[in-house]
Amino acid sequence: MSTARPTCWLVTGANRGVGFEILRQLLASPSNLVVATARVPENATALHDLKKTAKGTLHVIKLDISDFDSIRASAKDLQAILGDTGLDYLINNAAIAPRDTAFTIKPEELLDAFKTNAVGPMLVSQVALPFLEKGIAKKILHISSTGGSVGSADQVGPIVAGYAMTKSALNMLAYKQKLERPDLTVITLCPGWVKTGA
Repeated sequence: MSTARPTCWLVTGANRGVGFEILRQLLASPSNLVVATARVPENATALHDLKKTAKGTLHVIKLDISDFDSIRASAKDLQAILGDTGLDYLINNAAIAPRDTAFTIKPEELLDAFKTNAVGPMLVSQVALPFLEKGIAKKILHISSTGGSVGSADQVGPIVAGYAMTKSALNMLAYKQKLERPDLTVITLCPGWVKTGA
């Protein structure tokens, strides 16, 4: 008797907020195999609690979206989990939101935000690409923001200037990925305002 191939997902920033809810919903189906990332997997209590009740399969791996060596090292864990099955969906959700204006944000904070919100997802996509190429769906979903759109930037307020700049870069990343790899489906999604943390 053969076992059906699972639908395989990689979700960054899955320990709270939007990422955790995506994870919770995915794991309601026994046909999903989900790899969730955490900076310190041993401390990701919510993920381990979810694993106990999940109908789908959950693996938690170390990946710090702001640490490029950590992202590159995750390839070994992905290979051990996914093997030749491949990856169907990559959800780049991890992000930080500096709260400052265009005239007051500190350059160091802005660079940290770019590293986490745009460069990190770019590198995760590069690391995930060989697994996506083996997958069936071959989809990348970047969680973005209306603040990243020039056409709607005036709707998000002045204290998220840095966040908006980084999400604009993420939107361009998605656009360039789509142009360069028409065999992949690459989209950005704005989930709306979410109260993740205080």
